[in-house]
Amino acid sequence: MESIFHEKQEGSLCAQHCLNNLLQGEYFSPVELSSIAHQLDEEERMRMAEGGVTSEDYRTFLQQPSGNMDDSGFFSIQVISNALKVWGLELILFNSPEYQRLRIDPINERSFICNYKEHWFTVRKLGKQWFNLNSLLTGPELISDTYLALFLAQLQQEGYSIFVVKGDLPDCEADQLLQMIRVQQMHRPKLIGEELAQLKEQRVQKTDLERVLEANDGSTVLDEDEEDLQRALALSRQEIDMEDEEADLRRAIQLSMQGSSRSISQDIPQTSGTHLTSEELRKRREAYFENHNSEVYGGKF
Repeated sequence: MESIFHEKQEGSLCAQHCLNNLLQGEYFSPVELSSIAHQLDEEERMRMAEGGVTSEDYRTFLQQPSGNMDDSGFFSIQVISNALKVWGLELILFNSPEYQRLRIDPINERSFICNYKEHWFTVRKLGKQWFNLNSLLTGPELISDTYLALFLAQLQQEGYSIFVVKGDLPDCEADQLLQMIRVQQMHRPKLIGEELAQLKEQRVQKTDLERVLEANDGSTVLDEDEEDLQRALALSRQEIDMEDEEADLRRAIQLSMQGSSRSISQDIPQTSGTHLTSEELRKRREAYFENHNSEVYGGKF
């Protein structure tokens, strides 16, 4: 997707990004779009002046801000439409009953311009695939042919105005390259705001961790070492207890096999602190021989 031109959002210049992403190059700047907006403003002023420069409507018009641009960088549909006329391109409202009656499958078009609450973005076919070139995304978003109609219908349901771009778009490298190959997208691009928020959260977490380490002055590492030592000592004590118990069991087995008449409780040193009955001794002896045979024969009997 490196060949696809994709301007990311800067300020409120979405109209500029929309046009350049559509045309696949840096075709328009804010200065050029402002010039078109001023020209439209002047044409509107002259039409209003035809009713008389002393009329109330004309004075009200002069006091109102431009409807074609503002200081934030927003540009109207009239500015976008006039900019595209330079390239012989025309905008037709996709939502209009006239266009809907034509029953043209969206997949047979070449590009769309979408608008909602003063945000503009382009959906364009490059090669044989469709892409969402929204400047608010971190990169182009691949749209499958089967999903395109559903995507546009969803935009309409959310209140978007959609315009079909009619005419021959300028040649571009991405279109030529994607005529020969098809791209795959493993991960969809994120919104720029989401990516910035994620990076900010990662920086905050890193800073918090550094503060904790600095405040503990390495005590956190020492605590971890101490925990490891405690675990090692516990395992060691457990092994010692098991060895003592096993030694007692061996001695008891040896005495029982010799047929000694002495009391087991008298002859077995009570290193483990456990008094074994005859039944307990028999069960442990059976367990001992089972474990011993398992070790010798690999658990196969």
